[in-house]
Amino acid sequence: MNEKKYIILEIIPTAPDPKKGEIAQLSALKLHGLQLIDRFDYRLVEKKVNNIDIIKMISYDKESFNYVSTTNKILSKFKKWIKNYDLLIIDNLYTRKYLENISNKKESIFSYLNMEFCDDIIEKIMEKYKLELSNHIVDLLYEALIFENKE
Repeated sequence: MNEKKYIILEIIPTAPDPKKGEIAQLSALKLHGLQLIDRFDYRLVEKKVNNIDIIKMISYDKESFNYVSTTNKILSKFKKWIKNYDLLIIDNLYTRKYLENISNKKESIFSYLNMEFCDDIIEKIMEKYKLELSNHIVDLLYEALIFENKE
């Protein structure tokens, strides 16, 4: 991982199927090895998110995000931002579907953490690496990678 250039990302969708939903939030970290280069924090404008639970879920740190009116705008900006970097993804039921038009190599981040995806994976990561709760899942994943590579 020391010389690898990659992106860690998290998508919060309004529905598991991109044909029926939108990306409510996309957060990502651009890394060179374990060095943070840049971050990408975009959200769909709230009036476009038709799910009250998702609105509650993404109601933190509003000033830290860029807001756009469509999923296509989020993905367009994301494609430009990621360049040819590999993507380390949360390999759940929907992330690959929302990223299917992005040709960058996609790998499960969990293989780098010696873990497998499960419904409570974030809690398991926090327990394994003794991490404090954060609203920013990508930050927890980044911290876990740092801990994993120290051992």
